[in-house]
Amino acid sequence: MISARKAVFLDRDGTLNIEKSYLCDPDQLVLFPDVIPSLQRLIENHFLLFVVTNQSGIGRGYYTEEDMHRVNKRLEAVLRPEGITFQKIYFAPEAPEIPSYGRKPSPQFLLDAAAEFDLNLAHSYMIGDKLSDVECGWNAGVQASILLRTGYGSETERAMNDKRHACIIVDDLTGAVARILGH
Repeated sequence: MISARKAVFLDRDGTLNIEKSYLCDPDQLVLFPDVIPSLQRLIENHFLLFVVTNQSGIGRGYYTEEDMHRVNKRLEAVLRPEGITFQKIYFAPEAPEIPSYGRKPSPQFLLDAAAEFDLNLAHSYMIGDKLSDVECGWNAGVQASILLRTGYGSETERAMNDKRHACIIVDDLTGAVARILGH
C-alpha cells in the first residue's frame, strides 16, 4: 500500500534563514519573517518537515561539523516554542568536488527519509534557493520543486533558462506554502 504521508523538504540557508556566507555562528542565525507562520501552516495541513542542506564549509575547512550542529540547534530552539519541529535534519558536509552520499542534487536524503518515515514522495515537495535544491526534488520524484527568490534564488532563476518551466518559482516561503496548499 502506498503511504499517504507527505513531507516538505527545505533547504536551510537562503530558504529558512537569511543567507550568510558559510553560516557557522548560531548568534548570526536570522530567520526570514515569514518562516514561522509558513511552517505552522504546513504542519496544520499534515506535512512532515525536513531540512536537507549542503554544508560545504565543513569540507572546505571553514567551520566544523559541531559549528553546524550548533546553528541547527539554534534553529530548532527558535522554532520549537512555535510548535514547529523537523523530523530530521540531513546534511552533506563534503566540498563540491568530493564524492558525497547525499549532497544535493542527489536525491539520496529524500529517498532515505521516504524509507525511514514512510513518506509518499509523489505527494511531497522540495523548497530551496539553488538549482541543486530543485534538481534534488526532481531526482527524488517529488510532486513539485519550488525555487524561492530569497537567498541565491533570484540569481538562480536568471541562470535557469530552459529549466525554469520545470519548477514553481515564488518570491518567498509564504508563496511556496500558498502554492502547495492550492491558494
